[in-house]
Amino acid sequence: MLDAIEAAEFFLALSTRDQADLLDSLGPERSRPWMRLLAPDDAADLVQALPAEVRGRFMALLDPATRGEVTALLAYAEDAAGGVMNPRYMRLRPEITVEVAIRYLRRQAIRGIEVIDYAYVLGPDLRLLGVVSFRELFAAPPEKLVQEIMHTDLVTVTEETDQEAVAHLLVEEGLLAIPVVDASGTMKGVVTADDVVGVVQEEATEDIQKIGGSEALDEPYLQIGFSDMVRKRGRWLAVLFIGEMLTATAMGFFEKEIARAVVLALFVPLIISSGGNSGSQAATLVIRAMALSEIRLRDWWRVARREVLTGLVLGLLLGLIGLIRILVWQAIGDVYGAHYLLVALTVAGSLLGVVMFGTLAGSMLPFVLRRFGADPASASAPFVATLVDVTGLVIYFTVARLLLGGTLL
Repeated sequence: MLDAIEAAEFFLALSTRDQADLLDSLGPERSRPWMRLLAPDDAADLVQALPAEVRGRFMALLDPATRGEVTALLAYAEDAAGGVMNPRYMRLRPEITVEVAIRYLRRQAIRGIEVIDYAYVLGPDLRLLGVVSFRELFAAPPEKLVQEIMHTDLVTVTEETDQEAVAHLLVEEGLLAIPVVDASGTMKGVVTADDVVGVVQEEATEDIQKIGGSEALDEPYLQIGFSDMVRKRGRWLAVLFIGEMLTATAMGFFEKEIARAVVLALFVPLIISSGGNSGSQAATLVIRAMALSEIRLRDWWRVARREVLTGLVLGLLLGLIGLIRILVWQAIGDVYGAHYLLVALTVAGSLLGVVMFGTLAGSMLPFVLRRFGADPASASAPFVATLVDVTGLVIYFTVARLLLGGTLL
């Protein structure tokens, strides 16, 4: 129903998954002009989003040159720089003048090259020698040589560089595009800021889903199959449930203490939830700081010291609140018996210990996972809470034995 220009704008504005769904419904023959409208890196993403059984037919719709470029891109890992780069970019020779370079770049732009923020200066062997921005070219005297104004202090990535690392580098260096080179310095393509916007969203979504205690979903929430949803959530729930069984085991170990002083059972949810909450806070903050490259593995000791002090202060705060609460309730209705003060000190001391342990455990678990090559986001809030639940009970009843031994126990 749209005219050609509006239809093209509409199609290019769609997400890769929506483009794939649309073309899959149109069929290969009606999809030829739309496939040829895409840049090689976008075409590669679309092909990967198509059902495996029809990918070959859609690849055949591309012109031979683009098909070769897309095939090369598909050979790279999907989450590596080589998999998201655009193999078409503005290129110049170092020995030509600025005036000639501008005319040459204008012809390249007319041919449909999208990445026009920078021009890359290559030698005869396609090795990257330097880079110059369009602004610098237009501001330079026409008779100057390109090699006289190009920058040689290059920021590059390799084809295997993780896409998340590329995104961080673009942000840190304030670049609009970054060149991709192989081991010999030969230029392979460029990754632009537009290319990694989706990468950042994808990585953040994956981390959030893991922090929530689920495997990362491979598809949008309303499109993922019911069985896949159950499987990805059920695995973690089963692991967490098995972990929580240790809480019941710990409660059974202290059964005699609970039988002698039933009042202690009243504060079990309070103690373990406080430890779990503090641990979840610490884990979430550290995971996010790692994702933003604010902290690295070598910073573990600084983080540990900081979290111990933070846990101490937070534990004192919660312990004081718990102490006041027991004293107030006792004054109102004599709820906790003759030894209420010892009970109050037990709860306050336990909160101090549990919160300190929770913050330390929650902050260190992401470091342990990264050290062994796992995703730190797997240190999910429910996982940390489960870990701290068991230790919280041990701390609570150990403090109770020390303070209430000879009285209630």
